[in-house]
Amino acid sequence: MGMLLSANAQWVLFSTLILGMASGMIGCLAYWKRQSLMSDALSHAALPGVVIGFWLIGTKNMPVMIAGAAISALFGALMIQWIRSSSRIKEDTAMGMILSVFFGFGIMMLTIVNRFAGGNQSGLDSFIFGQAASMVRKDVYMMMVLAAIVILVVSIAFKEWKLFLFDPDFARGLGLSRRFMDGIYLAVLVMVIVIGIQAVGVILMAALLIIPAVSARYWTHSFKWMVILSAIFGGGSGVIGTLVSTMGVGWPTGPFIVLASSVLFVVSLVFGMEKGLLTKAMQIQLQKRELRYASIEASGAKGPQRGGEVG
Repeated sequence: MGMLLSANAQWVLFSTLILGMASGMIGCLAYWKRQSLMSDALSHAALPGVVIGFWLIGTKNMPVMIAGAAISALFGALMIQWIRSSSRIKEDTAMGMILSVFFGFGIMMLTIVNRFAGGNQSGLDSFIFGQAASMVRKDVYMMMVLAAIVILVVSIAFKEWKLFLFDPDFARGLGLSRRFMDGIYLAVLVMVIVIGIQAVGVILMAALLIIPAVSARYWTHSFKWMVILSAIFGGGSGVIGTLVSTMGVGWPTGPFIVLASSVLFVVSLVFGMEKGLLTKAMQIQLQKRELRYASIEASGAKGPQRGGEVG
C-alpha cells in the first residue's frame, strides 16, 4: 500500500485514467467504422518498432521507441490497405495477416535483442503485457500529453466525426474530405496505441479500445452518450486495474485493466438500460402481459354480444 501513496503511483494512476478515457473515445469511432480488429492489428504491429527503436539507440529512450512504434503501426496500416486494394483478400483477413506477421517479427527481434549485453535488463518484455509501475515521470508526462491531444481531437471535431461515421454522403456534400477524416482517424488510433502499449501491452491494448465502447452500447443509443460512457468505462478500468496491480510485486498492469473492463462489460451486458439481458427479459414479460390483457379484454367484449344474439 505504500506505493499507492507515493507521488509516482499517483501520476501513474492519472496517466492510466486519461489513457483509458482516450482509448474509450477512439474505440467508439472504431466500433462504428466496424474496424475493431484494426486496433488489434496495429497494436501488435507496433511491437517491431519498439524493439528496433531500442536497438538503434542502445538504451530505453521512450520518445525514440514511441516514434518507432508509430512508424511500425502506420506501416502495418498501409500494408493492410495495399493487400486489400491489390488483391481479393478481405479487410479482416488482411488485418489478421499483418497482426500475425508483425507480432511474430517483433517477438523474433525481442529475442535477439535480449541476448545482447544489457538487453535482458531493458524492460522490453513489459511492452507485451504492460507494466505501468515501471514508467518514470517523463514517460507519464508524455503519455498524458498525447492522450489529452487525442481527447481534444475527438471532442472538438465531434460533429464532424458524427457526420463522417453516420452520413458520409452528406458530409462529402458539405466539403468534408473522407480521405482527410480517415487520415485523422488513423493518426489518433495509432497515437493511442503507441502511448498505451507500455501500460497495457501490445497484446491487450486492443481490449482497452474495444471493450469500453461495446459496454457503453448496452446503455444508450445516443452516439454522444456512448462516447461519454465509453470514456468513463475506459478511465475507470485503467484506474481500477492499476490499483490492483500495484498491490503485488511484479504484477503486470494490462491484464488487470482488461479484467476490470471485462467486469464492467458483464454488468453492462446484464443490466444495460437499452440492450441489457435483464432489460430485454423485462420488456418481453411486459409485452406478454400486455398481449394477455388485450386478449382478455377482447374475449370479454365478445362474450355479451354472443349472449345477446342467443337471447
